[in-house]
Amino acid sequence: ILENNSQTEAEQNLNRFLEPVIHGAIIFLIRPNIPSFSITFARKKQLYREMPTLNLPPYPYKLSKKEGKNFIFDELRKKYVALTPEEWVRQHFIHFLIEQKGYPKGLLANEIQINLNGTKKRCDTVLYNRDLTARMIVEYKAPQVEITQAVFDQITRYNIILRVDYLIVTNGINHYCCRIDYEKNTYYFLPDIPMYADL
Repeated sequence: ILENNSQTEAEQNLNRFLEPVIHGAIIFLIRPNIPSFSITFARKKQLYREMPTLNLPPYPYKLSKKEGKNFIFDELRKKYVALTPEEWVRQHFIHFLIEQKGYPKGLLANEIQINLNGTKKRCDTVLYNRDLTARMIVEYKAPQVEITQAVFDQITRYNIILRVDYLIVTNGINHYCCRIDYEKNTYYFLPDIPMYADL
């Protein structure tokens, strides 16, 4: 486990919004294990090579193939969804939150629709309180996508509607978590993704 303390372009851009900035990311240099699923062993090996290595713990994901397309099982939606680099990140991060950080599976939901200025948008993942008010928004990007100011602007716009306490952005390699301070009208970075018990 390594601690990444270097400033990124996104963090430098955010300096004009908050003071101080505390940044950190736990990095797990682990290649996920190949599980058993209903495609050939040769295809398993090929998919293993094709999927990007993430800085997240491995988990026993389930894959399937239909009409030449690959799918991964979404534990929250209880169905197979198209396997894309962004979805690969989402499923690993969800498992990380549940298994490593103690987030209740029943309070997490994927692809939550909101109406923003008359336009339908979707939050990648939302953590709810037990009274079903939103507590956290998580936004995912593919590993090759750099996390920039524009990414934070996107999730901040979603928060106009939900007004959560925490915002997370991750591309599976770098993870950023902000806590919102509504009284001071600002937000600040946490050094790590918080445990659920610490929220």
